[in-house]
Amino acid sequence: MLARVPASSANLGPGFDALAVALTRYVEVTVTVADHFSISSEGCGAGQFDDERHLGARVAARVLGHRNFAIHVNSEIPLSRGLGSSAALALAAAAAAGSSSSLTIACEVDGHAENAAASMYGGLVVAGVDDRGEVVARPLELDEGWRFVAVVPDEELSTVAARRVLPAQVPFTDAVRNVGAVAFLIAGLARRELFLAASMDDWLHQPYRMPLLPFASTLLGRLRAAGAAGSCWSGAGSTMLALCDGASSSSVATAARDFLVEHSIPGVVWELDADRRGLQLT
Repeated sequence: MLARVPASSANLGPGFDALAVALTRYVEVTVTVADHFSISSEGCGAGQFDDERHLGARVAARVLGHRNFAIHVNSEIPLSRGLGSSAALALAAAAAAGSSSSLTIACEVDGHAENAAASMYGGLVVAGVDDRGEVVARPLELDEGWRFVAVVPDEELSTVAARRVLPAQVPFTDAVRNVGAVAFLIAGLARRELFLAASMDDWLHQPYRMPLLPFASTLLGRLRAAGAAGSCWSGAGSTMLALCDGASSSSVATAARDFLVEHSIPGVVWELDADRRGLQLT
């Protein structure tokens, strides 16, 4: 069976560990029962851990209960860049192996319910894990006119490293600011005419992570100056995300490419739409 799953961008500024949107970059996983284990890969991450340690292979083995299968992974989602690569791969591998609980498995393996839910259902979602350990996800309205510009440096930044710099406590005023910002953000994502640029500001994680990527703050400002409605870290980075409409996405993407050249930062810039289909099985 072949499973096709979109990338995702989580947080979207103040929606820390809760909001995510599916984006039009994909990972495809094929799992076929065979006489013995084999794995092949292409695209992002190709050749890394092409053995039984591969995340997709481990998930498929968990679902099937054995290792007599062939698995092929073809990914457009770069690893350790804040685009939900692990959640998408785990979801795709579980689905390709025939699981009826792919979302639960992806969340257990990756630890990010919002990324897994966005890849599962497509569009904009809010997700978390309840007191019983079950994934709870709800779709949110997303204006058809929104587009996204993803600035993807070659530099990797693991979620573990990005979480290590976060404080155990934050000032009460910062928590209140984030509550207001995420409420306005949900309204603005649903209807573009209601969007407030300040709704993508964050006080819980981005300020503490900025030192990990010295170019991040300046780049986020450049994206807004070029016409983006808002800008933020994509997940834990290193990707930076700009929220645009059809009229501004091209100029924002050009400004991002110019920024990478000016600062000698290897990387790519993608103009993306929200994927609204989520997991697809063949």
